[in-house]
Amino acid sequence: MGQSQELQLLVELVRAGSFSAAAREMGVTTAAVSKRLAQIEDRLGVRLLNRNTRRISLTAEGELYLDNARRILSDIEHLDQLIASRQAQPRGLLKVNAPLGFGRTYIAPAVALFSRRYPDVGVQLELTDAPVDVVQDGFDVAIRFGDIPGSRLIARQIAPNRRLVCASPDYLKAHGRPQTPQDLARHQCIVLRQNEDTYGLWRFMKDGHSETIKVRGHLSSNDGEVTLTWGLAGLGILQRAEWDLARYLRSGRLELLLEDYALPPADIHAVFPERNHLSAKVRVFIDFLVDYFRDRRQGGEAAAW
Repeated sequence: MGQSQELQLLVELVRAGSFSAAAREMGVTTAAVSKRLAQIEDRLGVRLLNRNTRRISLTAEGELYLDNARRILSDIEHLDQLIASRQAQPRGLLKVNAPLGFGRTYIAPAVALFSRRYPDVGVQLELTDAPVDVVQDGFDVAIRFGDIPGSRLIARQIAPNRRLVCASPDYLKAHGRPQTPQDLARHQCIVLRQNEDTYGLWRFMKDGHSETIKVRGHLSSNDGEVTLTWGLAGLGILQRAEWDLARYLRSGRLELLLEDYALPPADIHAVFPERNHLSAKVRVFIDFLVDYFRDRRQGGEAAAW
């Protein structure tokens, strides 16, 4: 008997509740089930079940064996499904999570094109700026910016994404242009208060040196689209990611500041649970996003110059 069969035997025994019931479901004799269990216990050197004429119960070692047997059998079944799906055409429901603004502007149009190319894959797109647990909430793929926390997740970069500092021409005409990060102390800066991050701290890097500036201003919000609206209205200097600012920098509604300095990148990643790393629908969707953003970057859609 193979080890996976041994694991299945105990699972079936406990589920059936008796040797005779398990034997009927497995299509063997009660004596055969009893003999197979005895062989497993002899090999392990422990008793897994307490037996009497009416019912069976697990020993402490049996409880441990059962818990791990169920997990291992589930992993084997899932692996078989993943391998099969890799060879199959992508199909089924794909649950995707993305940030609100970026999701509306870029992910929703990408999904529209993806849906035409892969009509057998249904996409459920949920947009939210509140953190979600990708595994617990049952998402197949989530779009994230910057560093990716969580050891249970696999991340693949789908596009580079710089953080930039900018302001409107009207604001710069009225208040002047900062030449160094320290100059921001005398400017109105629009502060983003988001998630649990320390707000109002902007970190700049140049020639291998890093400095953190505490910025202040009359306006702050927990919504990046709101801070962008205020920046466009000439109400202060803001920091946003390149893909959010690109159209306004190209049109001249915003001007790039402190170009000699770099800020921590907000690279765009597709993250997904480890269990999905062989899923055909996940694989083709992420490959599609990589191509989609590369084409738009090459076409100047995210270029800030």
